[in-house]
Amino acid sequence: MGDQKRKRGRKPKKPAAETMDLQMNNIGVTSSANIDDVFSVSNVEIEEVDPPTSRKGRGRPRKAAKHAEKADTSVVASPVRKTSRTVENNGECVIAVSVAGDLARHSSVIEPPPRWENVVKVVPSMDAVVKVFCVHTEPNFSLPWQRKRQYSSSSSGFIISGRRVLTNAHSVEHHTQVKLKKRGSDTKYLATVLAIGTECDIAMLTVNDDEFWEGVSPVEFGSLPALQDAVTVVGYPIGGDTISVTSGVVSRMEILSYVHGSTELLGLQIDAAINSGNSGGPALNDKGKCVGIAFQSLKHEDVENIGYVIPTPVIMHFITDYERNKEYTGFPTLGVEWQKMENPDLRMAMGMASDQKGVRIRRIEPTAPESQVLKPSDIILSFDGIDIANDGTVPFRHGERIGFSYLVSQKYTGENAVVKVLRDSEILEFNIKLATHKRLIPAHIKGRPPSYYIIAGFVFTTVSVLYLRSEYGKDYEYDAPVKLLDKHLHAMAQSEDEQLVVVSQVLVADINIGYEDIVNTQVLAFNGQPVKNLKSLASMVENCNDEFLKFELEYQQLVVLHTKTAKAATLDILTTHCVPSAISDDLKS
Repeated sequence: MGDQKRKRGRKPKKPAAETMDLQMNNIGVTSSANIDDVFSVSNVEIEEVDPPTSRKGRGRPRKAAKHAEKADTSVVASPVRKTSRTVENNGECVIAVSVAGDLARHSSVIEPPPRWENVVKVVPSMDAVVKVFCVHTEPNFSLPWQRKRQYSSSSSGFIISGRRVLTNAHSVEHHTQVKLKKRGSDTKYLATVLAIGTECDIAMLTVNDDEFWEGVSPVEFGSLPALQDAVTVVGYPIGGDTISVTSGVVSRMEILSYVHGSTELLGLQIDAAINSGNSGGPALNDKGKCVGIAFQSLKHEDVENIGYVIPTPVIMHFITDYERNKEYTGFPTLGVEWQKMENPDLRMAMGMASDQKGVRIRRIEPTAPESQVLKPSDIILSFDGIDIANDGTVPFRHGERIGFSYLVSQKYTGENAVVKVLRDSEILEFNIKLATHKRLIPAHIKGRPPSYYIIAGFVFTTVSVLYLRSEYGKDYEYDAPVKLLDKHLHAMAQSEDEQLVVVSQVLVADINIGYEDIVNTQVLAFNGQPVKNLKSLASMVENCNDEFLKFELEYQQLVVLHTKTAKAATLDILTTHCVPSAISDDLKS
């Protein structure tokens, strides 16, 4: 294919993976597309083939295709309808259709099709696959004192041991009500959410009604599949109400980007169709055991049939984490940014021997425990006794390698790991306690409503990925202000409670004339004091006894308000704009 044209100065967008739950409006109408248009007669075009003119041609008459004769005698056990095809025979157009075996085109004897009960193979694991109905009420990050209009979605899930159900985290995010329906049942059962793992995109549910668990065998987990192993994805995708089964093979296995969690964990790529509504459904192997959970697919004009599955190591990590701590604690990270050491001159300059391999530490998270022992320019040689290659990979299985972050993700929060490093030509070993990653701009706020503070019409809030998505849409990485994106991609929190505080907008009033155009600008200091987080800013403003309130913003902007006038005007502004409170509940304590 030829090179595609793109705008000057902007990189072309990469194909983006999307989560696959089926979202509906308030009354259950699909918001993304009209279901009636998925498959209808009006969408199918039948091309009429004009038969050639019947005239005698020169030479020997054309013979009939031999493979068409062989097809007459073949018998197919499955009653599935074969693809129609056109066979040209001596100028005549013949449409060959086969049901329950190829029917003889010239024979008058037609064998009866096999009975359905003799053909359909019952898979017990399918009875454990349930349909998940969820009503979501998302926070409004642009107007943090209120919530958005509720909407409904449907997805899939499956029953596991211990009276529990697994589905995707994005399927029940911001839930207000969750209901489950079993295969072949007409009853929806109210479910309780036990845990939500945002990073791994897995949620655990349960149902208190004993009737729900009757007559259902839980799904068992299988081992990690190999490449080209057959997988079957079961769920309730768009296009119908009954259970759906699609099959394929494992195409790839590597560290993947999890769209919902904004993390990178082990994932499987399969070529089975994964559509809206498949989210949370199991991927079964040929023995009927679960080897993964369908959770996202790649949508792009240049690709087709690329679906992604959460593999069993990630699923078992989530389940074990919940069983140990009675809550989800997350996947630990090493807390460093590293550089490949594939260049021989770089290895020589860093004092590495010819038989030594590893990666160089570029930066260390100030909030990570590793910052106490590791230093920039240290060479990480091994993790828990497993040597790391110069490209950052480790042996995975026979003939396969994978990023060494896989080893870190297999650990649990609070566990220790032995890290061997090369520092100034000396090999050192450190026993490091692993912890979760603290981001300056978090990907999620774990179901809590957003924080905000209002004074004189200035709306102060904190920046998160959800906030950027609310303000600038799905393409926030292209449309958001450059300085916010730079902090999102590269900035590191200097302390556990550090937040990025911005003026979200200005509610127009007489007192803030001239400041109306300030939007999404970071607050650096208040009355000469650095702003560490939103709670400290609110406390400083509320307890300020100075004559003026002075806010130092990015781009050298300065906002000055008279203290008494600003506090007095706030109540009237709240009333005008129907804001119930000037401060969110989490900042009042």
